[in-house]
Amino acid sequence: MTEGSGEPGGSAWELLLPAVSAPSRRRGRTLQSALRDAVRSGRLAAGTRLPSSRELAADLGVSRGLVTEAYEQLTAEGYLRSGRGSGTWVGDAVRRAASAARDLAPRGAGARVDFRPGTPDLSLFPRTAWAAAHKAALSRLPHQALGYPDPRGLPELRTALAGLLARRRGVVADPERVVVCSGVAQAMTLLGFVLGARGMRTLGTEDPGSPEPTALFASAGLRTVPLPLDAEGLALGPLAASGVRAVVTTPAHQFPSGIAYSARRRAGLLEWARAVDGLVVEDDYDGDFRYDRAPVGALQGLDPERVVYTGSVSKSLAPGLRLGWMLVPESLADEVVERKRTMDLGNPSLDQAVLAHFVTSGGYDRQLRRCGRAYRERRDALIAALAEHLPGTEVSGIAAGLHVIARVPGRWAPRRPDAVGDAGARGAAGGAEGAFLARAAAAGVALRPLSDYGTARAGDGDVRLVLGYAHLTPAGIARGVRLMAGGARGDDRAGG
Repeated sequence: MTEGSGEPGGSAWELLLPAVSAPSRRRGRTLQSALRDAVRSGRLAAGTRLPSSRELAADLGVSRGLVTEAYEQLTAEGYLRSGRGSGTWVGDAVRRAASAARDLAPRGAGARVDFRPGTPDLSLFPRTAWAAAHKAALSRLPHQALGYPDPRGLPELRTALAGLLARRRGVVADPERVVVCSGVAQAMTLLGFVLGARGMRTLGTEDPGSPEPTALFASAGLRTVPLPLDAEGLALGPLAASGVRAVVTTPAHQFPSGIAYSARRRAGLLEWARAVDGLVVEDDYDGDFRYDRAPVGALQGLDPERVVYTGSVSKSLAPGLRLGWMLVPESLADEVVERKRTMDLGNPSLDQAVLAHFVTSGGYDRQLRRCGRAYRERRDALIAALAEHLPGTEVSGIAAGLHVIARVPGRWAPRRPDAVGDAGARGAAGGAEGAFLARAAAAGVALRPLSDYGTARAGDGDVRLVLGYAHLTPAGIARGVRLMAGGARGDDRAGG
């Protein structure tokens, strides 16, 4: 028999041979699995006629009943087809499966040093302490907690988060109004659906600011309006003139400018919200990391009925945990919880129990202190390296978070952008900035300019960069700045 004639050759049946050596109690299922895989992989093509059950049983050295049962099972599933007196054939409904699963997780661009912001040092994840918390939480978790959870989150986690956020961030945290989410991304998406159901169609975002809220709210059918900043925070005049009744902000450490909203601007923002019967969405994405003083408390603590507060463990532990929270005003609580229930029925109970134990046992506070020490050292290393290798560079923003704004004098940019080869980097920005980015890319350094995050352009010839440093070692930071400076000078030997 040959495959070209519509009947399988001997090589196709080699895939079924492991079934013969399987233990007798598993032999039937193993045969079915092997035959199913042969069809899925294309080794047995659609339209191929299979041997009779008697013939295949004899070839494989198994009972005829075993083969008959396999044929009947796969026929019921649609992999095979048969007719009285016409034999058994491979069905036409099966499509060849992909050979391997793809990984679509965001990855670096293969640069020698990547200064793009937004990533914590994942090597600081407390594996041993987390494993201990996991073991402790699982041993104490009652059986009923493994059922469908409260869509707001486990009561013990909501209580632990309420205490943590009140103590560290100054929020007014009622556990009944804490909603555990799959990160800030889900929190904003949930909020977008609720506001959209109430008839809202637009809301404001900071300019410059993270592009993520625009995409998240768009998925809920809302349009965002970019609103400018000034030295104190979101400019109130354009906000009032925009007509929006909700705005997304990062007041503790504005991303990407690095400023903290002034007390006067925080008060003015809340006055605006009261005047228009609106909401301020507070994304406290890295509020725990302040290096020169205690962090400024959250805006939500001043008016919890006008502020939706969001946060997560993405910067303090790891974004892959997909654990975050939202504190909602009483007027929105029921609608947010119902939307959360219909969206995913709640976050995994065990993950929540582990985080609750980690917080209440003091592990989370220890992790914040550990990360804070490391990130402060790295920020200092970045400032020192810029001063040494790119003299005249100004670093702005408060001493906080995981990134800085570096204003590199235009004299460091190549004078002939067309002389460098990275057209993609040049296309991302014009003039001196584009030339500088292209030279840096050619030297193996990945950068993000401030212009990627907003609509305004300075036009003074200087290069403004948003430099992330938390995920790099001090030695890696120094090496990256040397490479950057060497690229600006056209010196390929820079960086060693």
